[in-house]
Amino acid sequence: MTAEPVRWVVLLVRLPAGPSRHRVAVWRELRRLGAVSLGQGAWTVPDVPVFADGLARAVELAGTAGGEVVVLDAAGRTPADSERLQAMFTAARRDDWTEFLADCGKYEEELAKEIKQAKFTLAELEEEEQSLERLRRWHRALTARDVFGTAPEAGQAAERLAACAAACEDYAERVFTALHQSPGGP
Repeated sequence: MTAEPVRWVVLLVRLPAGPSRHRVAVWRELRRLGAVSLGQGAWTVPDVPVFADGLARAVELAGTAGGEVVVLDAAGRTPADSERLQAMFTAARRDDWTEFLADCGKYEEELAKEIKQAKFTLAELEEEEQSLERLRRWHRALTARDVFGTAPEAGQAAERLAACAAACEDYAERVFTALHQSPGGP
């Protein structure tokens, strides 16, 4: 039995030349959504519900800018075409996961720096907890749009996020220990 071919939504976007902020807004929305650029003004995502709201926002932004969007349902004409689209989408997700992993590394470095400098304040702890929450939101968003689940970096990202959470918990313990020490004591 052969697997059902992946269905795709293709957007053909035309926007006025200016002002550029409209093109940038549509581009940012499509990138945030996880759409893959197929070329000048052509974008695609798998035809699954997780992308529906973002697609609607991109179409609305283009309309507000005086542009137009043609939305097409598509599938690869041959299995090789379908595989190529899926490979392009997966490559984009791999890039997303790689960027996420790099940010996890930066987060861990920041915590290590604060520990080395003995910067154990509630304000710093709150800032680090906010950064961890940003990583958690980003991880949820990446997981939602990684619909094929074939990017090997996804598993590594989950492990790194857990390590970041553990590092933040360790930092929090250090902050509370420092804040509860008596001024003349150890």
